[in-house]
Amino acid sequence: MTTRNRPAFPAYLTLACLCVALLTGCTQKSPEAGRPDTTLSQPSEATSTPSGPSETPTSPTNSVAPPERPTTASGSSLAAGEAFIGYYVELLNYSYITGDPSAFLTESDKGCLGCKALADYARKTNAKNGGLKGDFKDQLVAVKEIYRGKSGRLGGSATIKTGTYQERPTPGASPIAQPGSTGTMEFTLSPSAGNWVMYEMQIDQ
Repeated sequence: MTTRNRPAFPAYLTLACLCVALLTGCTQKSPEAGRPDTTLSQPSEATSTPSGPSETPTSPTNSVAPPERPTTASGSSLAAGEAFIGYYVELLNYSYITGDPSAFLTESDKGCLGCKALADYARKTNAKNGGLKGDFKDQLVAVKEIYRGKSGRLGGSATIKTGTYQERPTPGASPIAQPGSTGTMEFTLSPSAGNWVMYEMQIDQ
């Protein structure tokens, strides 16, 4: 989600990680990476037609188990990296519903500061403990760009959208209305055991 009420983490450190990852690894975009914007509506599809607003979860039990990595997000190709972003967003949504960030942390580099900040947020504020109500799930609108660097990592950005929802930072606190918004996820992916994992990320409105 693109709310700014998440626990703050040193933005300059995240930006530094992204800059180092990209400056040490970027090359000219390959023909595969230079194709037009690709829309992802489901984690199992690399490209598809944009879907409507994400459904409002009615109960935290809607997601009993975390989403599994789709075959399209397996491997080390650019297409797999693009599909991985959709899969990762679904893992983030699972954590917002359940308060359990372990699934997306498993798909993240241990040094990912942005991932750790989101994990801390999900543990504290989630639908299971009444901290989130409404259309709070993130929707991946499009992967705007994705490219491979000399280091072997992938860099890029994606458009993320969320609906209107209520956020309760702590139990007993008054709910805070959050309007629908659209933000940008800047990401760097790193290869691990033949697949991509999130190396660093930041979501800005």
